[in-house]
Amino acid sequence: MYRFLLTPRWLGILALTLVAAAVMVQLGNWQLDRYRGRTAINERIDAGSRMAPVPLRDAVPAPTGGSGTAGPAPADRATWSRVTVTGRYDATNVVLVRGRTVDSRVGFEVLTPLVLADGTAVLVDQGWVPPAPGGAIAQPQLPPVPQGEVTVVGRVHPSESGAGPVDRRNGRLEARRIGVPRLARELPYPVHGAYVLLDEQTPAADPVFQAVPIGHTNNWQNFGYVVQWWLFAAMTLFGYGWVARREARRLAGGDRPEQPLDRAAEPAPSTPA
Repeated sequence: MYRFLLTPRWLGILALTLVAAAVMVQLGNWQLDRYRGRTAINERIDAGSRMAPVPLRDAVPAPTGGSGTAGPAPADRATWSRVTVTGRYDATNVVLVRGRTVDSRVGFEVLTPLVLADGTAVLVDQGWVPPAPGGAIAQPQLPPVPQGEVTVVGRVHPSESGAGPVDRRNGRLEARRIGVPRLARELPYPVHGAYVLLDEQTPAADPVFQAVPIGHTNNWQNFGYVVQWWLFAAMTLFGYGWVARREARRLAGGDRPEQPLDRAAEPAPSTPA
């Protein structure tokens, strides 16, 4: 009944079905890996909010190169952990990161290098500020940088990918993305390979800075894609089976329509005498 499945045509259909199903399963597995990775990030964010701060060097390796270089990136397990570090702000190399949105408003994140006692530095994201009147890229007026030693407590934030060019406008560095290795080239000292998202500092930060919120990744979207791709794979295999069964019924004559009864040709019932 199903010998037709061994014909070249149906073997080709089977091969295409299996390849399509296998691709869909692999796409589901890829989304599953992304779901697990994003879940791990969310767990580190939550753990970082509860932990006591540790010294910066316990989370981020010290840079070992010369001026204008960045140190190694921290291990995944160290990202989003809370750290504390003491140094002096370098007011001459403030970095404005434009096009950043907080509470649906576009403005700037302000990064200031904190120079440590050993001559290395770490970039500290002091927070978000609105632009000056005149447009979204109008440079803001910033409060003076604290003088003397400053102790910072914040989160370890990995360098952002896709870093573009760094410009100097009106004496300040400007960038669109926080790519630490790219920014390090503009600075006169070795820089740690991650930056610190400020939680608090001593002396206290100026209230003009608005804290940059830490958002969780949308891991459930990836989980939804996992279910979607695996369902597509199952539906593809089911569809092949359904079409094959329908073809088998056709060849066996099982789907021929029944002939209507010809009532006129039936003998009339006899009447009793």
